[in-house]
Amino acid sequence: MTCDAVDTVIEGGLLVDDGKIVARGKISKAELRKHGAVRVVDARGCAVLPGLVQAHVHLCQALFRGMADDLPLLEWLRLRVWPLEAAHDTRSLRASAELGLAEMMLAGTTTILDMGTVHDYDAVFDACARSGVRAMGGKAMMDAGDGVPKRLSEATMRSLDASDELAKRWTGAANGRLGYAYAPRFVLSCTEPLFRGVAERSAASGALMHSHIAEHPAEREAVRRALGDDDVAVLREWGFFGKRAILAHGVQLRDEEMERISRDGTRIVHCPSANLKLGSGIADVQQLDDRGVALALGADGAPCNNNMDPWIELRRAALLAKAKSSTTALPARRALRLATIDGAVALGLDHQVGSLEVGKRADVVVVRLDGVHAEPGGDVFSKLVYACTSRDVEHVMIDGELVVKGGEHTRLDVARVKAQAREQARKVIARSGV
Repeated sequence: MTCDAVDTVIEGGLLVDDGKIVARGKISKAELRKHGAVRVVDARGCAVLPGLVQAHVHLCQALFRGMADDLPLLEWLRLRVWPLEAAHDTRSLRASAELGLAEMMLAGTTTILDMGTVHDYDAVFDACARSGVRAMGGKAMMDAGDGVPKRLSEATMRSLDASDELAKRWTGAANGRLGYAYAPRFVLSCTEPLFRGVAERSAASGALMHSHIAEHPAEREAVRRALGDDDVAVLREWGFFGKRAILAHGVQLRDEEMERISRDGTRIVHCPSANLKLGSGIADVQQLDDRGVALALGADGAPCNNNMDPWIELRRAALLAKAKSSTTALPARRALRLATIDGAVALGLDHQVGSLEVGKRADVVVVRLDGVHAEPGGDVFSKLVYACTSRDVEHVMIDGELVVKGGEHTRLDVARVKAQAREQARKVIARSGV
């Protein structure tokens, strides 16, 4: 399942050398001889896909699973998530990142865009480097807002300077797998100078900009009261738009805002499970798609989901589009692209990953199709989107390296990761007072 421009489906092999795809389909013996010794990964009876892309996650929140349920967005942040984030230290952040990465990678996620908490983001990048994932990410930036804990509140220039230093340290690290994204949290927690500073840096360096937008009705009302306009218009006035701007949610977007976002080339990340759990609503993905908005999928964070499983988001996106629009909305073939090549396009990585094409990096997922929940036959796209689950993922390759083999992570000791997560979660709760 190549997810190339015409969704070519090939029955055959995929040849990888030096981290890149060098041939696909029927591979001749002569082609094999060019590459010397060949290691064979048996994928008979399986679907071989591009690695799945999650374009909005919060690795720092993986420890908080089950600790912030049944609250609307602003209370969820002020009463639970912000106090817990403020209580993180380097050890707990590392444990949280490793837990989230293990969950996502075992499920076939190969590329992420992460938003951290305000402090200690080096620990998250370090975990990403060791795990083998392809990651764009950055520290959250917060220089305003009501109910913000002291440890999350920054001076504007200090926030920008700290982000600049992280960008210098980590851009291009781990053999090019890591990249920086400036991440002002959302318009209620950041000032105009902060957003403008991020936009200036993005224009100068080409770095991504990552934030939240139009997520919840109460949030929208609070933005109007505080700033006299909606967040889409405000952020656009401050320079935070265009192809380097990746904005999560977009649940509350009006028709004219969708049109503006489409014209600007701004990217929207659909997070269906989080939107449902926080009572934000159902994003009109079909309307966004019809207008040509660049779309991607993301699980968001563990406290508002409570999974970071790309298969759940993939299935739920396809089903909710039908409930929101019509039964013909977001068919399986289209939905699979949201989780692969469209995510790569949103992150500006489609020249490297997102489809199985000669010359691209070998980020590959092997998915079993013989589970009782997936048999007997039918359209393979339909089977993948509506029937397959994370437990069907057999192998995951990133840059030609098997980071998951036979359902086991080859870089992370998952038993140790879980033990560390349990220990550090107890300590974070104790420090936070939540």
